[in-house]
Amino acid sequence: MARRSALSIRIVEGRNLPAKDITGSSDPYCIVKIDDEAIIRTATVWKTLSPFWGEEYEVQLQPGFHSISIYVMDEDALSRDDIIGKVCITRDMLAEHPKGYSGWMSLSEVDPDEEVQGEIHLRVEVLGSQGSRRLRCSVLEARDLARKDRNGASDPFVRLRYNGKTQESTVVKKSCYPRWNEAFEFELAEPAGEKLCVEVWDWDLVGRNDFLGKVSPKPFQCCRGPAQLHTQPAPAFPSQVVFSIQGLEAAGQEEGWFRLWPDKSKPTDDERRGSLGSLQLQVKLRDETVLPSHCYQPLVQLLCQEVKSGRQDGQVHLVTLLDETTTAECRQEVAINLVKLFLGQGLVKEFLDLLFELELAKPCEPNTLFRSNSLASKSMESFLKVTGMPYLHFVLGPTITRVFEEKKYVELDPGKVEIRDVGCSGLHRVQTESEVIEQGRQHLQSYLGELLDAIVRSAPACPPLIRAAFRQLFQRVGERFPQHQHAKFVAVTSFLCLRFFSPAVMTPKLFQLRAAHADARTSRTLLLLAKAIQLVGNMEPAAGRAKETWLSPLLPALQQGTARMRDFITRLVGTEEDQGEEEGEGRPPPAVLKEGLLLVHKTRGKGPLLAAAAGKKLHFCLTGESLSFGKSPAAERIGAIALGDILAAEKVEEKSFGSSHVMQVVYLATGGQQETAYLQCKCVNELNQWLSALRKVCGNNPRVLRSYHPGVFRGDKWSCCHQRDRTGLGCDRTRHGVTLQDWSDPLEPTVEAQRLFQHLQGLRGTLRDKYRELLQPELAQSGPRGEAVALRREPPVSVSVSVSVSVSVSVSQRRRPRSRWRHCPQRLLPPAWGRCGAAGSAERAEVT
Repeated sequence: MARRSALSIRIVEGRNLPAKDITGSSDPYCIVKIDDEAIIRTATVWKTLSPFWGEEYEVQLQPGFHSISIYVMDEDALSRDDIIGKVCITRDMLAEHPKGYSGWMSLSEVDPDEEVQGEIHLRVEVLGSQGSRRLRCSVLEARDLARKDRNGASDPFVRLRYNGKTQESTVVKKSCYPRWNEAFEFELAEPAGEKLCVEVWDWDLVGRNDFLGKVSPKPFQCCRGPAQLHTQPAPAFPSQVVFSIQGLEAAGQEEGWFRLWPDKSKPTDDERRGSLGSLQLQVKLRDETVLPSHCYQPLVQLLCQEVKSGRQDGQVHLVTLLDETTTAECRQEVAINLVKLFLGQGLVKEFLDLLFELELAKPCEPNTLFRSNSLASKSMESFLKVTGMPYLHFVLGPTITRVFEEKKYVELDPGKVEIRDVGCSGLHRVQTESEVIEQGRQHLQSYLGELLDAIVRSAPACPPLIRAAFRQLFQRVGERFPQHQHAKFVAVTSFLCLRFFSPAVMTPKLFQLRAAHADARTSRTLLLLAKAIQLVGNMEPAAGRAKETWLSPLLPALQQGTARMRDFITRLVGTEEDQGEEEGEGRPPPAVLKEGLLLVHKTRGKGPLLAAAAGKKLHFCLTGESLSFGKSPAAERIGAIALGDILAAEKVEEKSFGSSHVMQVVYLATGGQQETAYLQCKCVNELNQWLSALRKVCGNNPRVLRSYHPGVFRGDKWSCCHQRDRTGLGCDRTRHGVTLQDWSDPLEPTVEAQRLFQHLQGLRGTLRDKYRELLQPELAQSGPRGEAVALRREPPVSVSVSVSVSVSVSVSQRRRPRSRWRHCPQRLLPPAWGRCGAAGSAERAEVT
């Protein structure tokens, strides 16, 4: 059994942000921090006070995280970026919104005294007899303290207060991972009602000391309810008294790591808060308890049996009920879970074919097939993204790169044409509107022609699984509409062009085609190019011309593109024998998990990577077998590190190399000695992407480290904690469980099954009602006898997965009498779906 926390964040847009530049505008971007660790950086939107980002992320977290902070920053080229404001969301707030929070949240001002982080290791005990008792507090160490000094570190010391007396520890210079190992004693007050207060400060030679946090001596009342979600100024304090003397007297001693919190929340200035603007966010926390895989076998077998059986007349299918009862907000998530589940079972083609059959059985028109957001449409869209992202990059990448690099002005709409001055310095001539439109047409037609060439040549490069799915769709639509042979081509392009290629062209950053959003001019060019791809995918360019007459200059290119697209679809859905003949034609390069240029920092290590490339930029390539490196993507590999030898992938302190974008890869060299490579990325997003990719492929390595040093070993000590033992235990814990989710992530069958079961569990009553509703036409056709037979239907197998407070799990498969079926959790499934697994077999697992 494993506990997981997954956080979905969508940063939609901002509004009414304050101007930070002398031009009266700002260049805003967002930084997302989880427990004060930067995880995500959005793209910068230039020269606006109402930016739109539309970026969505899913982060896998440690189960015990506390809060999420979203900082809105103003990017400056020549100075430090300005902080506009922040939004803080605690775990308790998200727990009050199990379906997720969506709305506008006001930005609050950033108070330096509230920007605290880290933990402190303490041991508190009561000593002595009843006559002379003493309170002893041992201050052992701290980790991940806030950086308050310009050198990227702090000079921390601890201040303890009890019964009117104050004591202080020594100052540890230039460390965010200090070790004190000092003990302080106080005379125990009578009666023992006083609280012990422990604070951490940063010592400064000039000016006042900076507050680094405190162990909260009393509970803090956090805001409750959705109306108050945007007014929370800081993370909530723990809901219990940390150092109660009465509790210590009973326990004798208390020791552990304690989180540091702000001292207190300052009164909120509502007027100032409103002047900082607001963010529109969609945030959802999903805490999951994933059971052993055998616990989900009955549900998986049930779904697989239905897919293998195919569509049968008179049968109500589970996928039909899911389509009818799942809300629009949840349909995308359910579709992704189903696609990944059947990919793991090797039945994704059969699953999609069943969806096609059920969708085509409904009343529909040939020209509007799969245009709605049905379960079939969402599943096929998710299938393309999960299995076809390398293919998408192979086809669209060169054209998108060209558009971004050339930055041509493209406009065909006369109402939006900008007249510009052209010519040499001595002779200026104003372009006419027709000249601007003609020039834009030429540029757009050039981009469209290049993109269509790439698409037409890509049939052999398309993954076989995608080709097989399109082949099934092509055949099903042709059988359903034999008089409209045009419909089967439109059905394929409705997914390939309208739901795959066109959205990626319009927003390349969301499909990892670019690292940043396009500027206004490039964005308009991409929009027109995406519209052209849509018109070609509609296979009727004249219809688009009728709606937008200004597209008429592009009509000849669209007609030619439609003919080429039809030929491409014919090749794409060709028989498997035709596919085998094309085996030798061009294919995309082998898919890799992550690759790019990284700077290798010099250290005292002697491993193969350090000896060959210290102080150089190398091209790194992460595959399912190793992390290899060479001078360039096409150059011969200099060396490689096997994934089984990678022990940790973690961040490095900023002060170590003067950059906050450095990661360390701890690995075993050839001789068995432990070495560390320090690799610098170009931005925080690239850093977290590399860390996520490495952690995913090495997560099951039994030799992974549980602690590490976030600094470097220089001279005779570690820069982080000042330890002199180079091979000793690290001063901070590793974060193997913190990863960014991606379409290329490995399949996790138990996780997908758990999410599907949880979704079905929440729809038990709705599923039952919809099943009876859909069963009525069958009963009416069967007559009284059919109705009697239906009423006598018994659930031959029960599927029960229950989790109690003691985390007890029960999975049983056996026949039950009808009277007991009323209380069975399988009531979420109609009787006809109970046939999974061998009748009479029993399986039970108790997990505590």
